[in-house]
Amino acid sequence: MYDPLVDKDIGQGAAYPSSYWAAQTKTSAGTGAIVADQSTDIVVIGAGYTGLSCAYQLAKRFNRDVTVLEAHHSGWGCSGRNAGFVLRGTGRLGLAQLTQRFGLDTAQLFHQEYGAAIAQVKQMIAEGGIACDIQPEGYLKVAHNATIAAELPAQAAFLQHQFGYQAEYLSAEQLKNDYMHNVHAYGAVRFPDCFGVNPLALAQGYAVMAQQSGVKLYTGSPLLSWQRGADGSFLLQTPQARVRCKQLMLATNGYTPKCLYPPLNCACLPVLSSIIVTQPLTAEQLEQSALHHTQLVMDTRALKYYYRKLPDNRILFGGRSAVYGKDAEKAVYPARLLAALKTCFPMLAQLRCEYHWSGWVAVSYDDLPRVCEAEPGLFYAGGYCGSGLSFSTLAGVRLAELTMGIKVPQLPIYQNRLVPFPLPAFRRLGQQAYYQWGRVKDRFL
Repeated sequence: MYDPLVDKDIGQGAAYPSSYWAAQTKTSAGTGAIVADQSTDIVVIGAGYTGLSCAYQLAKRFNRDVTVLEAHHSGWGCSGRNAGFVLRGTGRLGLAQLTQRFGLDTAQLFHQEYGAAIAQVKQMIAEGGIACDIQPEGYLKVAHNATIAAELPAQAAFLQHQFGYQAEYLSAEQLKNDYMHNVHAYGAVRFPDCFGVNPLALAQGYAVMAQQSGVKLYTGSPLLSWQRGADGSFLLQTPQARVRCKQLMLATNGYTPKCLYPPLNCACLPVLSSIIVTQPLTAEQLEQSALHHTQLVMDTRALKYYYRKLPDNRILFGGRSAVYGKDAEKAVYPARLLAALKTCFPMLAQLRCEYHWSGWVAVSYDDLPRVCEAEPGLFYAGGYCGSGLSFSTLAGVRLAELTMGIKVPQLPIYQNRLVPFPLPAFRRLGQQAYYQWGRVKDRFL
């Protein structure tokens, strides 16, 4: 599997992974590879949520001439591999942590921006008539032990009183009666406005909307190298053509090749997240597990598990995976996820896994993403820390606004670049140490 910290380039024209989403989604090849030299106003690198949302805004709202270059296919990266969780937030910091770091006023502005992100996804789905299997709203943050469960009522009250957000505390008994028979669930906070989608279908819908707005989308067209002209413009080299543009957008996030733009690659830690999808649950298994709902679920472990029931009664279950891309397909990783699922739901002991795949998420050094102009005419967005579906769509909007000189909200994530990792060559060693600590913490603390 492609590894952003090992491989010099991302490759060209690779197929989608053998995921549940790829099996369920009608995908298109875009317009094929770019084969003739051309000039354009703006080039966007990467046809995921961020790049497609940005290109759509620039073409439709601002009437700019926009070209998108994608190494493989629309949504081939994390946009088509994630769990389809449309969450209120991004990065790794909750509102309480944001309040401690930046103060209540700024945290409230973050909260508004996160709400705008969910609204932007809904707006795109409505405008494009995107069929992406939207499921009813609701997200459960589930305490995996009694110590953390004791903190949940105060967390819900904090969200209600300081942010006017109708989070709901659920006791272990309420959780069991109304949502699931998870033997490792000690209580939860329910977030009412989050929901699930087919993420690859959503990305495909964004691609159609962008093209219908006049965006030129080229798949199988990796950016091999780029340089600046004397006038500040950019000259981009793909395998078969050169493209000249005035402004350049990097929407590559966790898939940024190590030689494409080192300041971005060195400011993100690409982390593999893996997902399994089971066979459909029988009526008896549904009754025994009480998984009649379609709520999104994530626990409070340091090495978190996340899951939901899909429209065809399969269970999607995900968590952290291998450290290196070369190990991503090893059988031990889906086996661990299936074992974890069965530990939570012992009544599903006979359940089998039918799909497994992995994708890279980009973890930032300070646990926050950035949307910025990194240098004159060159912009990027990234560092979503695995919580990017909704925010990456809004990040595309903010990228377009920054490009056009339009004022964006006064949030720290829009004011500067991603913070570089100290000693970036040793990022993976730090990750391995964190995984060891996380396993001990989740088991004993």
